[in-house]
Amino acid sequence: MPYLLRVELPDVPGSLGRVATAIGMAGGDIEAIEIVEKRHDGVAVDDVLLETAPGAMPDSIVSACNALEGVEVVWISRYGAGGNLFLDLEAVEELTSEPDIALDRLIDLLPVTFRADWAARVSKNDGVVHATDAAPRDLEWVRVDRAATVVSEDANAVRCVARLNKTDVVVIGRRGGPEFLDSEVARLGHLVGLAMSISRAAAKAALG
Repeated sequence: MPYLLRVELPDVPGSLGRVATAIGMAGGDIEAIEIVEKRHDGVAVDDVLLETAPGAMPDSIVSACNALEGVEVVWISRYGAGGNLFLDLEAVEELTSEPDIALDRLIDLLPVTFRADWAARVSKNDGVVHATDAAPRDLEWVRVDRAATVVSEDANAVRCVARLNKTDVVVIGRRGGPEFLDSEVARLGHLVGLAMSISRAAAKAALG
């Protein structure tokens, strides 16, 4: 079964190798790794997609990683998004391949791109206008000038919001964590801006 593990580790040569060895010894097989953030305090945050061997428990993998000096598992959960990490570049390629529906397609892609549970487009005037299946249907429009994390009504959930245009925002949410890092907030703002540019270019081309 695939799991996604987010881990903090020292940003020095050999750290990732130690983590990979610990995961392997605990019965995990690494499929992909993505660097999520490199912090100024010398700590890196990585997302690790792994498969577990029969009988291997995710708790054992977490314990093996946490036993390493300077390493801490932030979060682990089952991951059913096709057995791969979906990178920002792939999302942009998807948007440019379907520019006429780029804004809706963006919402569909955001959960897997950010390892979130849901995404939605919320209008100031009309409420939720497009959302993935798990998104709450009572989301309210939030005024933001740039991408930012926002307080969720659900104490077990975290949310991030980015402005799409004057009346619409994009919201993504995770239930049970982890918190959205500054680098993820910046990425969301960038992707939303690209989607808006692609959509505008498509509309302009349609007008001739």
